[in-house]
Amino acid sequence: MTLSIVIVSYNARADLERCLASLSAHPPSMPHDVIVVDNASTDDSVVAIHRGWPAIRLISQASNGGFAQANNAGIRASRGDLILLLNSDTIVPAGAIDRLVARLLAVPPAAAAGPRLVDDEGRVEISFGAMISPFAELRQKLLGALYARRVAAVVARVEARASREQFVDWVSGACLLVHRTKAEAVGLLDERFFLYTEDVDFCAALRARGGRILFTPAAQITHRRGRSRASAPDAMNPAYRRSQLAFYQKHHPRWVRLLRLYLRLTGS
Repeated sequence: MTLSIVIVSYNARADLERCLASLSAHPPSMPHDVIVVDNASTDDSVVAIHRGWPAIRLISQASNGGFAQANNAGIRASRGDLILLLNSDTIVPAGAIDRLVARLLAVPPAAAAGPRLVDDEGRVEISFGAMISPFAELRQKLLGALYARRVAAVVARVEARASREQFVDWVSGACLLVHRTKAEAVGLLDERFFLYTEDVDFCAALRARGGRILFTPAAQITHRRGRSRASAPDAMNPAYRRSQLAFYQKHHPRWVRLLRLYLRLTGS
């Protein structure tokens, strides 16, 4: 059994270097390779990889084709039996990837698995949930807002949920482990999603073919979320809305007209 780790990066040199340093310090025990897909960064990320990690396979794209497209490029260039999609703004502690792999292999129905994600201060990220729908989105956003405000009852609920291994509809693409055969069977990630919702859609495709999605707190990864947004803040909201519309067109077409009306009324 072998593992390929695919990391997509866009103008995130400092985060990417921290991520690679953590992988170098705490590598998986199984045979593995690391592939970095750079989405036409302009911050010398490519130079930094060549200088600091010459053994890592680097795919330097001529243009930014989006997160899903870049992950697919990395997957197609890889050979591992298992594929770990890992954000450049993550930090991997000792043993975390081994524990994630162990849980995926121990649960045969699972096609993919995601770990417990925490921020720099150890606060849990809501990194899994129910299939996106208007009501599920509203519930998730409300839960996230109340959790961010540290409302005691919500904090307790979120941390309790994130402390229990369970099957879910989706796990975050910030750290998503999947069997290669399962990923290839669904045609990899849908490239119509430039950024955001591609992980939810990918998990839906895996579930549609009978796979289960496992969330496990046995493995914990630090996710310094929001770094991509920080690198290009003006582009992130339009990218999110385009992906949101594409997601609803694919999965909930009856809601698209109402969603477009809402976006117009809110100036989004």
